[in-house]
Amino acid sequence: MGGPVSSPLSIVVLASGTGTLAAAIIAAERSGELDGHVVALGSDRDAQALAIAREAGVPTFTVSPADFPHRDAWDKALTKTVGLFRPGLVVLAGFMRILGPAFLAVFEGRTINSHPALLPLFPGAHAVRDALAAGATQTGCTVHWVNAGVDTGPVIGQRPAQILPGDDEESLHERIKVQERSLLVAVINDLASQSR
Repeated sequence: MGGPVSSPLSIVVLASGTGTLAAAIIAAERSGELDGHVVALGSDRDAQALAIAREAGVPTFTVSPADFPHRDAWDKALTKTVGLFRPGLVVLAGFMRILGPAFLAVFEGRTINSHPALLPLFPGAHAVRDALAAGATQTGCTVHWVNAGVDTGPVIGQRPAQILPGDDEESLHERIKVQERSLLVAVINDLASQSR
């Protein structure tokens, strides 16, 4: 994880969607269950996660790819903006963008991602749909270190979730999210204790 980090661990959360994972992290901090402090939440779009963070008093930012001439410029801008908050850990909580070389040059080794499958099975943006299409009887979630690949970084932790008869993408994803929320908080706490 790099050099020593002050306690509690400072965290920047990146999210693109409804913010259920971000909300779980913020709620865990509020209840004293999280050995960390969410210093900011950022997004690549006008996501519901931003509203959740604002309501909790967490600073927010948006770095939209549409505002930049090419992907590298966006990656550099995201890197700079995240860096302003000096995070000990960056948590991708439903962030639907691949991070580029500029970001990884600064934050690789302190960026984790939550993924709704038991990697290396079903990487990519459609993991829940892919598990159902494959006829799997079990899936789950993985928290892993982020590297230059798509969901290829070293696994930190996993939790299983059964696929039930009649499951569709939405019902299965909701069951996985329950496991993801718990696993993500547990992994952050483990990393915080290791960083001291």
